[in-house]
Amino acid sequence: MGEKSETDPERGRSSRELAEGEGFEPSMRFHIHAFQACALGQTMRPLRRMGSVEARGQVLDWDTAMGAALEEASLALDHGDIPIGAILLDRDGSAVARDHNRREERGDATAHAEMLVLSERSRELGEWRLTGHSLVVTLEPCAMCAMAAVWSRVDRIVFGAADPKAGAVWSLYNIPQDERLNHRCEVVAGVRENEAAKLLREFFDEHR
Repeated sequence: MGEKSETDPERGRSSRELAEGEGFEPSMRFHIHAFQACALGQTMRPLRRMGSVEARGQVLDWDTAMGAALEEASLALDHGDIPIGAILLDRDGSAVARDHNRREERGDATAHAEMLVLSERSRELGEWRLTGHSLVVTLEPCAMCAMAAVWSRVDRIVFGAADPKAGAVWSLYNIPQDERLNHRCEVVAGVRENEAAKLLREFFDEHR
């Protein structure tokens, strides 16, 4: 029996397409992953889509932070890397580390933007625990980077475009909010996602 899909009357696309394709809809995606979570014994939490959050009397502006991450992402083009950028904010909202993908440049599979900013900050502090920090990245982190954020004890992960092929914050897995782990991160999704997706799309169009 074929799979029956509901159609969104406004967009003419199925709910599955909305959940897994360009029309990133956390509410739709939640229903799909809630089923997977039940099978794994996880408790899923809905994603937050927002522009800012209060922290110690200040307002952290995700749009501005993501703009800085997008600027970093563009720098990756200079050495042929996929344009993904990351910014690490401290608890006061100051950018304390920023970088972009350097996998091709360094010949290192682990040289993702997220890994680089987490490592840079830890070296600066001489401390692996990055409690109070927020990781802002243009593309949904992969499993390696999502787990690194959990190990680093960051407070939250803020991402732009979803990654239906390798995303491990929501698309394929929900590593940062897995109740079986000893630390969980707040997740904020879809900040300036169209700009982040456009940058990636143009890169891959040029390299096909």
